[in-house]
Amino acid sequence: MITVVGTGHVFKIAEPVSFIVRNTWPDAVLVELDAKRYDALVKGSGGSGKSGASGFYRRSAKYQDRVSEMNETQTGSELLAAINAGVLAGAEIICIDMDAERAVNEMWEEMPFSERLRYNISSFRDSVFKRRGIGKIGRSPENDADYVEEMRRRYPTLVRKLIDERDEHMSAQICKAAETYANIVVVVGDAHVQGLVRLIGRDDVATVRLCELLDREKLDKVKARIWGGDTG
Repeated sequence: MITVVGTGHVFKIAEPVSFIVRNTWPDAVLVELDAKRYDALVKGSGGSGKSGASGFYRRSAKYQDRVSEMNETQTGSELLAAINAGVLAGAEIICIDMDAERAVNEMWEEMPFSERLRYNISSFRDSVFKRRGIGKIGRSPENDADYVEEMRRRYPTLVRKLIDERDEHMSAQICKAAETYANIVVVVGDAHVQGLVRLIGRDDVATVRLCELLDREKLDKVKARIWGGDTG
């Protein structure tokens, strides 16, 4: 059984993520982290691992930290909650992401000027108008395809480097872990859920989406389902 939990690293959702991990009793907990970010997170210096990182990566990490503060939480707190709950359950903790700093730097280097310009203008508008780029996060899964295609049209390099290539890498790590562990919980950003489920290609994959974690009524249904032993 593979349970894929879609999260947002800037939201205050550590408690429900911890609940899901504890009550599914996994053999392994797989998290969207690389070794560097894992060390930074568990040692209390934040989930970005931004010490010594490049300028663009640091700016991106600081942006996430600001949004997290607005939501009265810390960046990656839900990943740390998943790790801690997994440890208490006796599960193996496995980092499945590629080097995020390298991926971000490669994205910026490969971006054509026109895409960089659109990105910078959008970031400036979000900052000025306090939208913080999170208005569509937590959208319903039914709108995923349209949203990703919109992003792919506007920022093809960003989607390819930060979503598509990482989905391929993480799905391979998940399938590898599934050869050893019968019951797995995977905690990743919600934008990766759809692609991972498609690439994993198994019938025994259940999902919990960010929109369910952020909505009290939907979350109560998720908790009741998991408490009753039905992860599907």
